[in-house]
Amino acid sequence: MADIDRVLRSNLKLRHLQLLVALDQFRHLGRTAEFLSVTQPAVSKTLAEIERMFGLDLFVRSTRGTEPTAYGFTVVRFARSVLADYARTQDEIAAVASGGAGRVTVGAMVVATPGPLVQAVQLLKARSALTTVLAEEGDLTRLLPRLRVGELDLFVGRLEPGYASPDLETEALYREPMAIVVRPDHALAGVAKPHWRDLTDQPWVVPPPWASSRIKLEQMFYKHRLAPPADIVETASFLVTLSFVRERPAVGFLAQGVARHFEREGLVKVLPLKVPIELPPVGIITLRSRVRTPAAMLLIDCLRQVTAGDAPSA
Repeated sequence: MADIDRVLRSNLKLRHLQLLVALDQFRHLGRTAEFLSVTQPAVSKTLAEIERMFGLDLFVRSTRGTEPTAYGFTVVRFARSVLADYARTQDEIAAVASGGAGRVTVGAMVVATPGPLVQAVQLLKARSALTTVLAEEGDLTRLLPRLRVGELDLFVGRLEPGYASPDLETEALYREPMAIVVRPDHALAGVAKPHWRDLTDQPWVVPPPWASSRIKLEQMFYKHRLAPPADIVETASFLVTLSFVRERPAVGFLAQGVARHFEREGLVKVLPLKVPIELPPVGIITLRSRVRTPAAMLLIDCLRQVTAGDAPSA
């Protein structure tokens, strides 16, 4: 095995890192070559060069394509992190040169998007109109890995305790209860006092199994001595949830602020049924070891301001 410190500090070039990330993405020499606008022999030659530097096999070649080895996964993760920092630095320098104030990339769960995140970005823009905000919606399973490799500056969503880790810094902002929704012309929309037993045989669109809100929802049915709904679609996507609520039509389970926001838009009806469950707070997650850019710090400050005291209305 080579001197890994020397390889990482001195021998690896930007083109090596770009090739490793592309090869991990496409898992095929030919498609990687096409993406990088080089020949397939050039990709093979460069990969062999990188593997000689490390003295390790980073990818396994076969007729089905290429797969990273255990060593390869580690080196690709390093490559993604370096390239993310490189891109961030490029953006910051370009923003300063153009008179702007930088760029911040935020990953957000649906629970935080219509109200807090939108309000925070509006406040940020009032202070620094040329700061660019890239917002990506998703759940913890998809966005935390991107935060760890530097592709996101921060994450805003429920602080699920199962995802706590020493490398992550968390800050709770507010509590957000849940609500049950249907489309405005659903049979249950006109019921003055719906009961949980009215919901058990309905088709539902629910959060994924890992979400604390899903677990708590099922517990509410058990509390009322009812079986949880069996006719379900599972998703962490608001668009999928809204589509099934409106088109199937299914019963949906949304954060209250999100539900009220889209009720005002005429897309859903919030049922007058209490959902007395305790859920993790909504907050910010950042990577403990990463220095925050001025743009990221500004967005975090704006999030704190718009959520000060309690959950803001959407």
